[in-house]
Amino acid sequence: MAIDTKLITQLRELTGAGVADCKVALEEAGTDIQKAIEILRKKGATKAAKKIAERTATEGIIDSYIHANGKIGVLIQVSCETDFVARNEKFKELVHDLAIQIAGAGASYLNTEDVPAEEIEKEKEIYRALLKKEGKPENMIDKIMAGKLEKYYEQVCLLKQSFIKDDSVKIEDLIKNSIATMGEKIEVVRFVRYQI
Repeated sequence: MAIDTKLITQLRELTGAGVADCKVALEEAGTDIQKAIEILRKKGATKAAKKIAERTATEGIIDSYIHANGKIGVLIQVSCETDFVARNEKFKELVHDLAIQIAGAGASYLNTEDVPAEEIEKEKEIYRALLKKEGKPENMIDKIMAGKLEKYYEQVCLLKQSFIKDDSVKIEDLIKNSIATMGEKIEVVRFVRYQI
């Protein structure tokens, strides 16, 4: 069975497994990505990705971006493992793209864990009130609210946002792709967005 290279690439990005392992897993799973992930997990092919995640990223760069109108500015710190990668043009391009992303898409937090509990509760109250006003049944409100919270995270959390240069890619996947390409742990440490 011929496996589409896009599927192999997608599985590789999700698991960090080798191309050959991904191809075999997809063949075994009949091109079902979720089953292929399970197969790879059972075989332990995701060990490489885990090893990278356990490494320490002590090098990196700080980049800035000022939007053309001079009313939005971003400072971002992204870490990697070695000075060699920190000086790499692809790494610098990734960091600058992330700074532009923050300026353009207005991320306030890095990931969902960073959103304060009070803010989440406030959003839930707003959604609950709106859903009740729309006449949604009580047993459906929690399910609908979960979907609305996901949309909220996609607006305010950098890692959950769609990449502004290619909206088919999430920022967390963009970073995972860079990790796979450069073979080092890469992580956004912090960022600040200023706006007048």
